[in-house]
Amino acid sequence: MFTGLIEEIGKIQKVEPISGGKKIKIKAVAILNDLKIDDSVAINGICLTATKVDNDGFWADAVGATLEKTSLASVKENLEVNLERALRFNDRLGGHLVQGHVNGLGEITQINKLGENYYLEVSVPEELEKYLIDEGSIAIDGISLTIASLRGNLVGVSVIPHTWKNTNLINRKIGDKVNIETDMIAKYIEKLLSKKDEKSSGKITESWLKEMGY
Repeated sequence: MFTGLIEEIGKIQKVEPISGGKKIKIKAVAILNDLKIDDSVAINGICLTATKVDNDGFWADAVGATLEKTSLASVKENLEVNLERALRFNDRLGGHLVQGHVNGLGEITQINKLGENYYLEVSVPEELEKYLIDEGSIAIDGISLTIASLRGNLVGVSVIPHTWKNTNLINRKIGDKVNIETDMIAKYIEKLLSKKDEKSSGKITESWLKEMGY
C-alpha cells in the first residue's frame, strides 16, 4: 500500500530480458537508506518487488499482466520514474490510499502553466470513467492528485510547484502515456451495489446502509 506522495525521481539504468518479462535496474538515492530485498516499491505507480539492492539503486522484475497493463511495456534506459516505498503503519497518510495496481493507461492531452501552478489534463480509458468524481482522488504515474475537472473521460488536475518539480511531470509532454489508478473505495462501492442488486430491487435504503455499517 502507498500514499501517492513521491519520495524521489529515479532513473532506469538497465533493462534486461528474462523469461516472460524484463529485469529492470532503477538508479536511486533517497529510498535506499532502508530498502531491502522483498520490499515493495511503486515505480510510476506500479507496485514491484525489490529483488536486489545495490549501492546506487535496486533491481525489480516486471512480468505478465504488469507489462500488458502498464507503461513498463515500453520502458527504456534513462527514463525518469517516480519512486515511493510502501506505506508503514506508523506513517501519516498525506495523499490517498494507492495500491500500486494500475487500472489502465491514460494519455496527456493538455499541459498549461497557470501562474505558479500547472493544469494537466489526461484522457483515461472510458471504462474507468465510472470510478471518477469531481474532487475525488486519482493516481497518475503514482502521484496522488485531486480531480479538479471532469468531462467524460477527460480528467483535469491542478499541480502545485513542489509536485511539479519533484516528480517526473516536469519532463512530461502532450501525448505521453501515464499509468492510471482510480480510488479503490469506488470499486468497493460498485461491488457492494452489484451484490445488493442480485438480492433486491437495487434501491439504497436507510436499513441497507445501516446493515453495511454506515
